[in-house]
Amino acid sequence: MSDQTSVIDDLREESEELDRLVAGLPPRRWSLATPAPGWTVAHQIAHLAWTDRSALLAVTDAGGFHTLVEKALAAPGSFVDKGAEEGAALPPAELLARWREGRAALETALRASPPKARFPWYGPPMSAASMATARLMETWAHGQDVADALGVVRPLTDRLRHVAWLGVRTRDFAYGVQGLTPPTGPFRVELRAPSGDLWTYGPEDAPQRVSGPALDFCLLVTQRAHRTDLALRADGPDADRWLDIAQAFAGPPGSGRPPKEAGA
Repeated sequence: MSDQTSVIDDLREESEELDRLVAGLPPRRWSLATPAPGWTVAHQIAHLAWTDRSALLAVTDAGGFHTLVEKALAAPGSFVDKGAEEGAALPPAELLARWREGRAALETALRASPPKARFPWYGPPMSAASMATARLMETWAHGQDVADALGVVRPLTDRLRHVAWLGVRTRDFAYGVQGLTPPTGPFRVELRAPSGDLWTYGPEDAPQRVSGPALDFCLLVTQRAHRTDLALRADGPDADRWLDIAQAFAGPPGSGRPPKEAGA
């Protein structure tokens, strides 16, 4: 896992890259549909703005965050969507300003946090580094939705290592949200980074193995592409099952993306 400062630096760079992608869009393009059903470009940015502010509340006001969680539990099927809908209804310039202000405030709060501090979240409590990693994963994933809507291919960077690490760490969580019992043994994961480096996780002699491009693994665990469209290899039945249900984000099981040959 990266240290607190480096992952916060990478979160800022990931956010700035997405900012450059949307900052010059004319208002009508904010209404473009993205691969997420019912969500436009504006919904994607509004969701990031909403979750950044939720994270800021968790870091700076635990009581206020617990109140937010109670509201989410009272409306589990619509709470997050409502935040995106409200933000997407704003004029694009106002939404963009809100996102920028929120993520800047969160960055300041995370940088000021003691390394051993733990903050509440919708799952287990998180350190500042883990919170920044989760925010980077969401920013990258929703940025992929925006890029797909705009027909843009984003440059690959080794910032993906944070998304990959989170994807590996959430293996048991992915089983849990499906109501399945996680495997007891460790997996070996070998991913080829955009830079050409090999990222490895787990013991080298583990019988259950996953390998392939880091980009493909990150698209899989964020459910931004269907497994059949990715160059990932699973050796062993447990590893194979994991690739069908992998999920690095909090919440109920996602529906994922249909395979490209299905017309998606």
